[in-house]
Amino acid sequence: MKKKLHILTIALIGFVGVFKLQAQDCATNLSIYSEFVKVKNYDSAYEPWKIVYEACPELNPANFVYGERILKYKIQNSAGDEKKAFVDQLLALYPKYREIFPEREALADMLIDQAMLKNDEKIATTEEIFSILDQAFNQDRIHFTNAKALYVYFSYLVDLNAAGIKDLDAVFETYDQVGSKIEEEVESLNQMVNKLQAKEDAGNISSREKRQLSIAESKSETFVKINESIDTKLGNLANCENLIPLYEKNFEEKKTDVKWVKSAVGRMYSKECTEDPLFVKLVEAQNALDPTSDTYFYLGLLKMNARNSQGAVADFNKAVSLESDTKKKANILYKIATIYKKGNKSLARNYAQKSIDNNPSMGKAYLLIAGLYAESANECGSTTFEKRAIYWKAAEVAKKAARVDLSLRSRANQTIERYMALAPSKTDIFSSGLAGKTVTFNCWVGGSVAVPNL
Repeated sequence: MKKKLHILTIALIGFVGVFKLQAQDCATNLSIYSEFVKVKNYDSAYEPWKIVYEACPELNPANFVYGERILKYKIQNSAGDEKKAFVDQLLALYPKYREIFPEREALADMLIDQAMLKNDEKIATTEEIFSILDQAFNQDRIHFTNAKALYVYFSYLVDLNAAGIKDLDAVFETYDQVGSKIEEEVESLNQMVNKLQAKEDAGNISSREKRQLSIAESKSETFVKINESIDTKLGNLANCENLIPLYEKNFEEKKTDVKWVKSAVGRMYSKECTEDPLFVKLVEAQNALDPTSDTYFYLGLLKMNARNSQGAVADFNKAVSLESDTKKKANILYKIATIYKKGNKSLARNYAQKSIDNNPSMGKAYLLIAGLYAESANECGSTTFEKRAIYWKAAEVAKKAARVDLSLRSRANQTIERYMALAPSKTDIFSSGLAGKTVTFNCWVGGSVAVPNL
């Protein structure tokens, strides 16, 4: 017995020694391949990385982060069976990363990485890739933040509908969900941009925060472009000519289904099918089933279509009073502002400002106010110079739209250029003798604007 125990002890000591040696070997190779990766020498990094990845995958997250870079390089620079082997390695790396470091690799990240790799390498069918992305979107939507993957997901669904594999209802439902997701991401990025821009304006932004600002602006612009591409992909599938017959066909069967009715009303509204009699039927059905803020908003639209502005405003105000979501409230207040912009500019501005108060990223409300100012040039001032000075004030407001809503930046910048072209020129400023002084507006606009120095 003592002899057996002695042999076991020797074996254990030997095992511990081998384990320590292996750990040391892993640490050494980790250091080696990390240095190669830093200088983008991925060929030299591959072998030491493979040793660590296979023997000690849990040693460091770099085994997966750097491993992905190494394998992507090898895939791009190989062919045939060799390339296939690297692709298989990378496909296996993603779930292993999630297994060992779940806090670093979300479910959606893992599935998206696999789906996009298969898509790029053309090693899976459209239906297979859609299925993987569908799982990611439905099981871990919060982490589905890859703009390109969102487009592929929706694009392939449209293709599957064209092939007769997915029905049109699924396309519409996913379109709404993907649109909401993009809206959430853009809003989150806008908030980050606004916060960092405030620090930049105050002159206390760090170099790290400057990089974050640049990245956030770039990501937001990407989501805006992807959203446009998704609308293009949907094309005529969701036009009124297709929507109305589809909902007419299902109305009697589903008019008591609250979810279906709300979805139909929302989609017809978003596609501007609000003047069709079916929209009236759907809104009335929604009002009977679930009279909420949304219902009063749509009732307001019906009154607008009937040229009953007073009734529309009453319904919109009722919708505002019932709405708890500040972003939705901002949209309703903006709608009221658009009603008043022709007949009562001051009231229109008040509602637009309330919209901004509820959602500081409401760029279109700033543009509406800027437009109101620009349209009032002949009302504000006793001289041509004073009247044209209003365009400086309009441009100031339009600049706020460009800052708070990246999706409107291009449109806002064009608006600013137009207003600045209408404002007094340098020659006008020189002739007026008002350079550096202030022009006060004694009209509904109120306030003042500084005349630029020459």
